[in-house]
Amino acid sequence: MSFPFNVYLASLAGAFLASLLTLPWWRRLCGRAGLVDDPGPRKIHAAPIPLAGGFAVLTGIVVPLLIGAAFVRWNLPRLDQAHRLLEHGWDRRNLELGAVVLGAFGIVVTGVLDDKFELRPAVKFGGQLLVAALVAAGGARITLFVHSIIFSYAITILWILTVINAFNFMDNMNGLCAGLGVISAWFFALIAAMDGQYLVAILALLTCGALLGFLPHNFPRASAFLGDAGSHLVGYLLAVMAILPHFSTAQNPRPWAVLIPLLILAVPLGDLAWVVVLRWRMGRPFYQGDNNHLSHRLVKNGSSKQNAVLIIWLLSALFGGLALLLMLVAR
Repeated sequence: MSFPFNVYLASLAGAFLASLLTLPWWRRLCGRAGLVDDPGPRKIHAAPIPLAGGFAVLTGIVVPLLIGAAFVRWNLPRLDQAHRLLEHGWDRRNLELGAVVLGAFGIVVTGVLDDKFELRPAVKFGGQLLVAALVAAGGARITLFVHSIIFSYAITILWILTVINAFNFMDNMNGLCAGLGVISAWFFALIAAMDGQYLVAILALLTCGALLGFLPHNFPRASAFLGDAGSHLVGYLLAVMAILPHFSTAQNPRPWAVLIPLLILAVPLGDLAWVVVLRWRMGRPFYQGDNNHLSHRLVKNGSSKQNAVLIIWLLSALFGGLALLLMLVAR
């Protein structure tokens, strides 16, 4: 039974509108609360910029989810097919999905506290670790074909921490992190929908739409930033999207499918690996910011910041296209 396309479209459009329309309200609220990025020696903005992106993106995901849940509960006749599929999917994966939603709120709280109080790295890492452990405990875990619960917990937590910090590191130019999130979520949605994994596809489309609604406020000129709350949320959601799909099953074994999320997230993961190794060789803490990211190197080689972001977006889209091609060829 195929999943209705109009539900996919409603998920994307609903998230886009909820994020786009609520961001000005979040921006004013953040300004009043002092949750802003102040100008400084390494900043290009001359006035404080509200760190409202994380709230808008979370709103863009939660509001359509609540509306969709109400529609399913009312069992509208036009949604009979979607209702049956969603009810079946929720019955099978309610613990996993509940942990994912709760984790999204937890990672935003961690980011907000860091935005407001500049948490010590160990404290921020502790918050990330708790959220990752919650997701793993909820049942959304990586196995990599190793039948060990300890290994499964460890690799899942490591993966979520890695992707969260990869996107946090990429939040260094207007539109960069949000744009990479849009592209990655779009490819996760396409591949999940092709494989009949409609719950994952809906989550990915909600993420894609919510980030698309935020992007006009952040690129090319920014009236709002993601902040750590937003970049943490983007990384968290994309890490989860790589875990939730059943890429390989006993009925349809596909060990090569582990490459799909690695290709989709190749740009942020590659940038993270590069800067961590470079900082280690320089004898500096890996979490200490610098100007050695791919975006900074493109600017040093003559690109404008806007063009650097567009180049990295294109590179991410090419890797996503390779992942999609891999899926199509091996089906």
